[in-house]
Amino acid sequence: MNITGLKRRIADAMAQPDSVGAMQRWLDSRLPALHPSIRVENNQVDTLYRFVRAYIEQVPDVLEAAAAVAQAAHLRERMLPVLKVAEAFVLQPPDLPSEHKGLITLLDEAYLAHRLVEEVNDRYVVNGIAPLIPMDTTRANLIVHQLMGEGFANQLDTAVETAVAGLLPEDLFQSEPFRAYQASQDPAQVRRLWAQWPCMSRQLGVEIELRGAA
Repeated sequence: MNITGLKRRIADAMAQPDSVGAMQRWLDSRLPALHPSIRVENNQVDTLYRFVRAYIEQVPDVLEAAAAVAQAAHLRERMLPVLKVAEAFVLQPPDLPSEHKGLITLLDEAYLAHRLVEEVNDRYVVNGIAPLIPMDTTRANLIVHQLMGEGFANQLDTAVETAVAGLLPEDLFQSEPFRAYQASQDPAQVRRLWAQWPCMSRQLGVEIELRGAA
């Protein structure tokens, strides 16, 4: 995977003052549309900007970690195509709105990549195993979904679901390598890994109240 290319593309966009300013203005315009359940700390635009910046910057690290776990679990042959799709979402994105440029485009692409990891994690949970990547992005993804708007975000969700269905078929979870990986899991180690990745949105001063959450 071209992790270096991902980091360079992100760094180049972050270094452009016009791109940063456009993102901040866009975030300011989106504030009135946020659901009341989303709470942003003081200096709302600055807080949201820090949030989306971290959301974008974590994509290469998450994909690199996923590749390492897949290699250790002897699932590289099946998982690498999924991760390559996530990489392509950033380096070769699908058609996006023409008015989305710079960091706003990167946010669209980061959402695709993070949602893909979330969908893969969900498949693992459904099949009786801990999530592949010990990172809680559910709330962060919901917040970005709100920022983008329901219609456009749903289009991106459909692209992710289609990719996962084609690249991570159910027979993977019946394979011998997967069963061996499942048997090797140490619950205590899983808890330690999760402790290293606190909820991204809460850590960055943006919270969302999920129905039924404690």
